[in-house]
Amino acid sequence: MEELTTDELVRRLGEVVVVDVRTEAEYDGASGYPCDPRQGHLPGARHLDVGRLGDAESVEEIRELVGEPEGAEIVVYCHSGSRSNLAAQILGAAGYRARNYTGSWHEWSRRDDLPVETT
Repeated sequence: MEELTTDELVRRLGEVVVVDVRTEAEYDGASGYPCDPRQGHLPGARHLDVGRLGDAESVEEIRELVGEPEGAEIVVYCHSGSRSNLAAQILGAAGYRARNYTGSWHEWSRRDDLPVETT
């Protein structure tokens, strides 16, 4: 599985589907890890908790959750790359071109030059 750097993701925002697989509270910015200077999510990221992907019982159910056609390029992230690694494997098995942003929120939140959204 091909991983993605922060700089590449910044260049590709708007071109790829970005999926945040953390909890809803992490995505919203209501809670998060104290080691992260900012809370929220990447601009334009969709929320889909990795637990929902893991609970899916079929490829069709995964595609319904994602809402993208087979073969779509999807970048997944979490806090530190672990949950998103699992999500990328699940999405890859469902026919997506899934890439894990291993730096994830832990890296993104530290860069003041990068935008953050909250809901």
